[in-house]
Amino acid sequence: MDVRFHATLRQAVGGKHVNVNWSDGLTVWGFVTQMVEQYPALGPQLLDGEGKLARHVHVMVNGRDAPYLARGLETALRETDAIDVFPPVGGG
Repeated sequence: MDVRFHATLRQAVGGKHVNVNWSDGLTVWGFVTQMVEQYPALGPQLLDGEGKLARHVHVMVNGRDAPYLARGLETALRETDAIDVFPPVGGG
């Protein structure tokens, strides 16, 4: 499964794209934890102080922000899903 990381997250994973080991039953949260295990520098960027997905991080599955999917972070991923991960964005 090809995953696109954006902005400052690219430095933590070494580029724009990461190939993720997909397995049947992999959920969005399982994907996040797999990425943090594989790329420890992502931990502080993706997770809050309680070890949950930080509020301003966006894990998009087929263009939809994961927390708003029917099962949220427990949504099972398909090998063909398009996943994009965005860090918090500031500005004004």
